[in-house]
Amino acid sequence: EVQKLNQQLEEKNREIQQMINQPPYEKEREILRLQKSLAEKEKAQATSDVLCRSLTDETHQLQRKLASTAEMCQHLAKCLEEKQRKEKGNSDDQIPTERPNQVFLLLLAFFKLLDNETSLQAFICNLQDENRMLKQKVAHV
Repeated sequence: EVQKLNQQLEEKNREIQQMINQPPYEKEREILRLQKSLAEKEKAQATSDVLCRSLTDETHQLQRKLASTAEMCQHLAKCLEEKQRKEKGNSDDQIPTERPNQVFLLLLAFFKLLDNETSLQAFICNLQDENRMLKQKVAHV
């Protein structure tokens, strides 16, 4: 393992020597290339930040709509129950079959929203890690 690490160290030293021995214009060209690459990555990061904010806002809007829809469904289910009780002569044993189905569909939609937000956060973390690594590489060079 020590030999392997020594070999890697020697390779890095050779790379450094090659860069030191390069003519100045080659060094400048490499620096410009790396700066251009960094600028592109920063632009991509800014774009992804804007998209992430947009998706986050949309997620919050959808969650609010889901909550209001759930409230409306509960209200309608109560109204339906009252109507059925009146029609059946106040029979408390009757439970409408539509209500459990509506609640199930609402819960399913809610969990899908939560899953999308979680995958979005993971994507953001991956982009931030990649950006950090690229900045470290540029600083190293």
